[in-house]
Amino acid sequence: MSCRITTFTVSNPNCSKLWSKKTSIKAFCSFRSLRVSVSGYPRGIGNSLLHSSSNSRFRLAASLELMKEKNALSSLKKALDNAPPLRDFIGSLKESYLRTGSPGLIAEVKKASPSRGVLRENFHPVEVAKAYEKGGAACLSVLTDEKYFQGSFENLVAIRNAGVKCPLLCKEFIVDAWQLYYARTKGADAVLLIAAVLPDIDIKYMLKICRKIGLAALVEVHDENEMDRMLAIDGIELIGINNRNLETFEVDISNTKKLLEGERGEKLRQKNIIVVGESGLFTPADIAYVQEAGVKAILVGESIVKQEDPTKGIRDLFGKDISA
Repeated sequence: MSCRITTFTVSNPNCSKLWSKKTSIKAFCSFRSLRVSVSGYPRGIGNSLLHSSSNSRFRLAASLELMKEKNALSSLKKALDNAPPLRDFIGSLKESYLRTGSPGLIAEVKKASPSRGVLRENFHPVEVAKAYEKGGAACLSVLTDEKYFQGSFENLVAIRNAGVKCPLLCKEFIVDAWQLYYARTKGADAVLLIAAVLPDIDIKYMLKICRKIGLAALVEVHDENEMDRMLAIDGIELIGINNRNLETFEVDISNTKKLLEGERGEKLRQKNIIVVGESGLFTPADIAYVQEAGVKAILVGESIVKQEDPTKGIRDLFGKDISA
């Protein structure tokens, strides 16, 4: 049974439900006048998910809708009063950069990835998180997407409740403002917004919500067009440059240098935006390359989570001890 829902518009943020006559399952669209594919997932994830069958996209939408039904937005807003105290995500990155002279590390807690499969068979998220913190990570990124990264919000909560002091980024495919509130109630200090997924109007709206509830937002770009779009938006403090091509999964760290050259680099400096290098960083030479290009923070997962001792993995990555 197919469901031909690809896009639809919701003009009222409170009217986020749509009934499919064929499936009798509620579908959703995120907020305001949002018009996007139902999945909201980036190209390349799971056989170009944005262009996959309507059934696949609808199942993803239905899954999020079920979470929303169990956790009404009104309840989440009330729960914010009892959410774990916010930690300064951006401040921690700045402090680390000043202290070590190297890009502040956002170390990623993840079991698997779509391109590499399972990265760590014996995966204990709290142990990994504590090893990262011991190794000098400024912040942590915790995968909460289950389907493609084998992550969960349970991992995020467990790390937060384990006494880990590093600020936490909720690494999820955000397509609905509801997810921002949910992440905050689970202990997140920051979230990821992907320019390849969200149109500009929705980036602006989500930034507004993030400011309202205290979340930092790491806005991720992959190419010149996405960078130019984000530079035209006020209020962005963190831009991540992902060196992975989401269509082919190929990685080229020269992408970072390309996007930071010339007028774009000057605009970033004028706006005091911290640039985060992402993907393809495995050696001290890689770190030096992106730092010279203008990066002041890096997000790294694979090259350290695969190590038997992630603390040592961080030392090997930087070529020095950054924990002192």
